[in-house]
Amino acid sequence: MLPQQRQDQIVRALRADGAGGVKVLAAQLGVSEATIRRDLEQLHEQGRLTRVYGGALAVDGGDEPFDEVRAVHATEKDRIARRAAALVTDGQSLLLDIGTTALRVAQQLHGRSLTVVTSNLAVLEELQNDEQIELIILGGFVRRSYRSLVGYLTEESLRQIHVDWLFLGTSGVRPDGRVMDSTMIEVPVKRAMIKAADKVVLLADATKFPGHGVAKVCEPTELSMLVTEPAADQATRAQLTEAGVEVVLA
Repeated sequence: MLPQQRQDQIVRALRADGAGGVKVLAAQLGVSEATIRRDLEQLHEQGRLTRVYGGALAVDGGDEPFDEVRAVHATEKDRIARRAAALVTDGQSLLLDIGTTALRVAQQLHGRSLTVVTSNLAVLEELQNDEQIELIILGGFVRRSYRSLVGYLTEESLRQIHVDWLFLGTSGVRPDGRVMDSTMIEVPVKRAMIKAADKVVLLADATKFPGHGVAKVCEPTELSMLVTEPAADQATRAQLTEAGVEVVLA
């Protein structure tokens, strides 16, 4: 990983959790604590974080811009998205979660006879002109920074539907298989999506093991399948398999 990529990941982790310690960041990124300290000093000088004893603080608590996330690990996300889209049979219905990997799944669905339900405004933009796809947009409050719909109306809409598949994103997967998220406001929507689907497929590239996030979305037993890449943590994959989750490598 290039220094710029590593530093971008540090900033993303801090934006998600508000703060981060040197030891935790070093473990997440697989580098030495000395390397993290140097990165934190440089990022502090650039004004991208605030250096404190033992770690750093995010400059602000705002959401990470969608387009910034979209460019990260694009190749890996594309492989995962292609494998996920191949699971769906024409005539079926699916829910697409918020986030950039779900958008990449949508890009693989063009021209297919499917029903797609989503709270992801980027997915709406991607599929709105595809006449083969029956597109259903959930209601709710617009979260502009991450191009999603959230809140009571979104959750209530989900209680009125049921689909064959859910493709779920995550901020991180804990070693015991718990699925986490870094944004509290999105978690109730994700939980409602899980209840609305016959099969729940988690989409997670290798950086999501363990990733980050303070709010639990679900237990591993609530997942049907994980689509990930070979570099994803093997011990966590084994825990998920033990919990009955089918692990598919893209």
